[in-house]
Amino acid sequence: MLLAVDTSTAWIGLALYDGVRVLGEMSWQSKSHHTVELSPGINELLQRCSVRASDLQALGVAIGPGSFTSLRIGLAMVKGMALALRIPVVGVPTLDALAAAQPVSDMPMAAVLQAGRGRLALTWYDAHGDHWRPRGDPTITTAEDLAQQLTSPTLVVGELTAAERQALARRRKLAILASPAQSQRRPSFLAEIAWKRWQAGQLDEVVSLSPIYVHVAEAIPA
Repeated sequence: MLLAVDTSTAWIGLALYDGVRVLGEMSWQSKSHHTVELSPGINELLQRCSVRASDLQALGVAIGPGSFTSLRIGLAMVKGMALALRIPVVGVPTLDALAAAQPVSDMPMAAVLQAGRGRLALTWYDAHGDHWRPRGDPTITTAEDLAQQLTSPTLVVGELTAAERQALARRRKLAILASPAQSQRRPSFLAEIAWKRWQAGQLDEVVSLSPIYVHVAEAIPA
């Protein structure tokens, strides 16, 4: 049994996964209340699924990019659980989980999440067989700058405001916008990725695992 935790942005996402089924999944907009809502949320999910903490065999956690504060809250919770339960941890880049939910196509994909002050954290992905592969490290951009970077039809997916969607829609022949529902990060995809890496022995050292920040000098505010 694996518990996945995503606190990358204002949204908190939790999922329980056993390698065959998603036993339960919760996602809600916490805004600045991660500290007081995360632990009760985990307890509620475990209770609803009739799972005890001692049943957990591994933990998956989104490691960013994202909010400086919320990422650290999620990582601190996961690390504490891992040490207390003596179970392994798998860190997964946040945008990899978003990309995993998208159907693979021949066009490239730009996956984004809110980075504060009108900015977006962006990772480019290309199709590789039956999955998406990141082209490079995440960067910081804006919707306007992203629109100008598009040179061929590109799937754009992730958290976007109405104004950002409008800015990208002006390049409608190049920016293929995923729907808001398709753009919502689902922790069950995070859980699937973490499970596969756990089964492959691709584990992280609990104490040294740290978030991905894009340009540390410009740490994304909560």
